Amino acid sequence: MTDMAELPPEPSGWLSANELAQVRGELPLLYINAIPVRISPRGEVAEVGLLLRAYEGMISRALVAGRVLYHEPIRDALIRHLEKDLGNAALPRVPTSPTPFAVAEYFPTKGASPFHDSRQHAVALAYVVPVDGDCEPSQDALDIVWLTPEEAASEDVALEMGGGQDVLLRQGLAHCGVLP
Repeated sequence: MTDMAELPPEPSGWLSANELAQVRGELPLLYINAIPVRISPRGEVAEVGLLLRAYEGMISRALVAGRVLYHEPIRDALIRHLEKDLGNAALPRVPTSPTPFAVAEYFPTKGASPFHDSRQHAVALAYVVPVDGDCEPSQDALDIVWLTPEEAASEDVALEMGGGQDVLLRQGLAHCGVLP
């Protein structure tokens, strides 16, 4: 049996800027994408929350997104990113064992898939997550807007989103049965 004192320290999960650049150039990274929603008393999606972010020199609408850290359970990553982007009072309802509605593969080469991220090859597990609390954008989220499912699925909103996230948004709405 190994003595606990002999184990190496557990990594923090964070990479330096140089380490991250090197990893992004060599390996796909695991991310989560989350579509925050408000649920009606009938149990239907009533509103969809979209962030306003600065991305690749442009202001665009976006889903909650972020990396999964080393040794971090997916559920914890979802909660961390939802609270980071929506504030600590968002009160996300993440199930004990979350199952994604889709897996999105982002490539640095445009056209390789509907999803594009010029920085890296990334694989994102996508979730629809009900939130019950007050949402205040924080960290790199500039604003949040709540739209009806019909508005969120509109071509106007799709034009405001980058990287193919509009495709993922429509897939999530279809998964919930609320595509117009």
